[in-house]
Amino acid sequence: MSWLTLSLTLIFVLIPLLLSKTLNLGLEKDTLIATVRSAVQLIAVGFVLKFVFESEQAVFIVLMVLLMIGAAVQNARRKGKAVKGITWKLFVTFAAIELITQGVLLSLHIVPATAQYIISISGMLIGNSMVLAILFLNRFTSEVESHRDETELILSLGGTPKQSINRQLLKAIQASMIPTIESQKTIGLVQLPGMMSGQIIAGADPIQAVQFQLLIVFLLLATAAMTSVILGYLSYRSFFNERMQLLKVETD
Repeated sequence: MSWLTLSLTLIFVLIPLLLSKTLNLGLEKDTLIATVRSAVQLIAVGFVLKFVFESEQAVFIVLMVLLMIGAAVQNARRKGKAVKGITWKLFVTFAAIELITQGVLLSLHIVPATAQYIISISGMLIGNSMVLAILFLNRFTSEVESHRDETELILSLGGTPKQSINRQLLKAIQASMIPTIESQKTIGLVQLPGMMSGQIIAGADPIQAVQFQLLIVFLLLATAAMTSVILGYLSYRSFFNERMQLLKVETD
């Protein structure tokens, strides 16, 4: 694809702009900002990745992964204002998922230990983990606030913070995992995933593309479970003070 051909795809940006203008949605500015930002960010990342892939230096791979984790933390932390220390808790969650998944992949030689594989897979996993963290935090804070009376009753009867909030925590974990599980039930029937489609377009054998896509599918499922569980058990204590009293929860 040439730059000229790519520029023609801006026709698709006109569709939401025209619809927003016609229906008075007021989304024209946000649409333009999103278009410009995505283009600039992706082009910049493309040049950076080209350099990293060619250099194959471990330090650059680590820096790229840390950059992705940092960006994910910065974006997700806005949904966790009610959780004290949410920044480091998100960082620990994303870092743990990265270490566990890459540790298994590389130690069992499932994928080569090259920048091309490590960074590409890390980007998909960290991005998915970020979205799941946002879903979890949003649902968890809502559950805690809506069941405040129940939580305080359990505390008054001598229950621990963990016991009083366990039901809400499990509901939030379940709710954040459902989208991943449901999407995987129809994968290949309703949608052809991006990694598989990209490989096929690039000329790869469809069976090999399916094998790599299944790898990502299984990784995303593990990521969905680990993100909610790790972040949940790191965060629940933040809703209580040192006297085990439930604090006021800020919800959007």
